[in-house]
Amino acid sequence: MLKDLFAVRNLLNWLLVCVPAAVIMEIVHASPIAIFTVSCIAIIPLAGWMGKATEHLASRFGEGIGGLLNATFGNAAELIIAIMALRKGLYDVVKASITGSIIGNILLVLGLSILLGGLKFRQQKFNTAAAMLGSTMLALSAVALLLPAVFHFLVVGKPNVREQDLSLEIAIVLFATYVLSLIFTLKTHSHLYAGASHGADDGDGHGGEQWSKRRSLLTLFAATALVALMSEFLVGAVEEASHTLGLTEVFVGVILVAIIGNAAEHSTAILVAMKNKMDLALNIAIGSSMQVALFVAPVLVFISYLFGRPMDLIFTPLEVIAVVVSVVIVALIAQDGESNWMEGVLLLAVYTILGLTFYFLPVG
Repeated sequence: MLKDLFAVRNLLNWLLVCVPAAVIMEIVHASPIAIFTVSCIAIIPLAGWMGKATEHLASRFGEGIGGLLNATFGNAAELIIAIMALRKGLYDVVKASITGSIIGNILLVLGLSILLGGLKFRQQKFNTAAAMLGSTMLALSAVALLLPAVFHFLVVGKPNVREQDLSLEIAIVLFATYVLSLIFTLKTHSHLYAGASHGADDGDGHGGEQWSKRRSLLTLFAATALVALMSEFLVGAVEEASHTLGLTEVFVGVILVAIIGNAAEHSTAILVAMKNKMDLALNIAIGSSMQVALFVAPVLVFISYLFGRPMDLIFTPLEVIAVVVSVVIVALIAQDGESNWMEGVLLLAVYTILGLTFYFLPVG
């Protein structure tokens, strides 16, 4: 198992050659498709290094602050990509990436984790209370996406409608809920999440090695800066690349950007599931979706005001349906406290169907 873990990490490290390659392509004005592709690949290992540095910092600062660091930086890569897209005015891509991150984590990541873990272990158990609470909080995200869209269609053509005010106030409610959820998971009910703590070896392969605070901080800042640079290249090329490939910006955001931004967490959840640590796998997959809905989405709404064009929370009907369907099926799987490989197949089947539906959306 250790050999497999190190092999995955070494492969990711080799992908770092895409960082200077993307810089060179941007300087020589290579094709948008080439810049987009190479920048996407470059972000994957950088996100992995961000995650590794955050984990070492978390172990240094203790359980409470460590949990806060993991929660805050867990979706840093996709948050940076979204901020760059906001700056360019690509609001459809930003909102699509929010949708994609939510459904990608609870369908693709969790589906692969349950499938591969289930092929190795006949039956895997997890804390039902924690999983159901996560599902309930995801239901809040579905409500937050559904109601602004319903409100939008109800008030079309009516004067003095304050849709942006509604989106801002919903964002405040989501952010407040996120803060309270941190208190719940890290302080008052941390015992429900005890299964997610497994000592120094958390499943990503750095076992007994412990970094200093200096090394962890330098790595985190360097990786964050490079992710920001790669995101700038990616966002700059996304419009022309998507048009050239015949893809809608919604598909690019829901599928491609979401997978890239969460690549590090994807691999970690799958690896720990294959070590029969399903509590941790669920905590990563469902927890990451919760962070996107309750933290990343409202923060992006707040930041959009700095760019002079506030972002609303009005998602397309298909995006809303995708989130609602995903939340419902995850709740059904989480309610019995155990999983098998066939449930992983079901999650992946739903994700594939949704992906195909977004792919066949007409361009323009």
